[in-house]
Amino acid sequence: MTSSENRLHIDRRSLLAGVTGSLGVAALPASAAQAAPAEAASQRRHPSNWPAPEPYGLADTRLDLWPRKDNSFLLPLELRPRDEERGQVWMRDTYVNCFVVDGRPLYVATGTSRAPGLSTAAPWNDGIFVWVAPSLKGPWRLVDTSGIRPEAERGKVWSPEFVGENRPGRTVVAPWQEYWHDERFGKRGEVWAPELHHFRGRWYIVACMGDHSQKVGSFMLVSEGGIEGPYRLVKGNLNKPFGGSLVGGPAFIEPGAYHHIDGGLYTEGDDAWLVLHNDLYAKFRDDMEDIVPTSNLPKFQQTPYAPEPYLEGASVLKYKGKYYLLHAAWSRTSINPDGSTRCAYDPPGPGRVQYQYDAVVAVSDNFEGPYSKRWTAGVGAGHNNFFVDHSGHLWATFFRNPAAGYWADPSRITDAAVPGVVRLEWTGPTGNRLYVQRQKQACTTGG
Repeated sequence: MTSSENRLHIDRRSLLAGVTGSLGVAALPASAAQAAPAEAASQRRHPSNWPAPEPYGLADTRLDLWPRKDNSFLLPLELRPRDEERGQVWMRDTYVNCFVVDGRPLYVATGTSRAPGLSTAAPWNDGIFVWVAPSLKGPWRLVDTSGIRPEAERGKVWSPEFVGENRPGRTVVAPWQEYWHDERFGKRGEVWAPELHHFRGRWYIVACMGDHSQKVGSFMLVSEGGIEGPYRLVKGNLNKPFGGSLVGGPAFIEPGAYHHIDGGLYTEGDDAWLVLHNDLYAKFRDDMEDIVPTSNLPKFQQTPYAPEPYLEGASVLKYKGKYYLLHAAWSRTSINPDGSTRCAYDPPGPGRVQYQYDAVVAVSDNFEGPYSKRWTAGVGAGHNNFFVDHSGHLWATFFRNPAAGYWADPSRITDAAVPGVVRLEWTGPTGNRLYVQRQKQACTTGG
């Protein structure tokens, strides 16, 4: 995720309020001391932090933290032929962002797609689609790829199908990204969780080859033209995903094939980092063709749950001078000894039932940490991203996970896997938390 402070207008007075609010009045000049009551009044306009459920690791399930009709909406994305029967784009891992290009705001949207005739995005899908709009409300149009591939489906900017475009010195699809077949799954190979970024005047896509691929892990594409492409693979991914191989993933993944998943891009100034699951990050080389080589990737300094569950969908947003580290975590319900219901970010276990795929967040003064304890920022809003619109308002994406839990229920499944956005609120320079916009809160300075 890109730093909001490097690409969109942020009210300077708000930043100054955060600085002066952290100093003692006695240390200020007389003119500033006289302004302190006004600054305090400004802080009181912020909503309060909610006390975190105790013990640490319990999930906050209050309806105020859900995307609702009063704080969210589904993006009216242009339909592809595959979407017409449903009347809505099927999407997981919804990603939306706003960039200023040629002096104008440009909104972009992408996400995990499924191929026609399949009910999920696995064991194969057919690539990455991109939509653009002049505002968050639209109109949302598929990018015009007709000048690159006149016969291909509009808006598809990358796919394993494009392997025939490889040329000496220019790789579009690496051998490990190509489709393959086996007796258990038949056709295999899917791409998931794409992110689109505009950095140093170029367009980049960071995405992940999924569990049914020849190698599972994160990679990056760079456009040789505009947002529509054509895209090619960066040199660091010609033979494998970013980072070394790991032990993990479903049992059907071939030994040595599993790498770090859910890669995202964070930029600040002229520097860029790859943000990965498993607490990891890596600096990109200046030419953006690979990450800086290191024997061990550095880790974010986090405050883990005990025990720590599996987390994914990591990303970072810088806002008002603070760094916000996002993760997706499944909340699971179980029964306490007294018969009451427990809902927590527990690992899988006997009697634990998946409930919601939440967005959990922590805050720090530094990119690498140390980060605060996490809090529930959005119920059912996991594997998302936070972004700032061209007016300076904060938003998060969501998609309603159809794989398990609340949105997998047959009565709700038709409303799952959607491209949604929800307003966020900031609890001010004292609270320094981001939440899904709650119903009207009492105004305090945060807690």
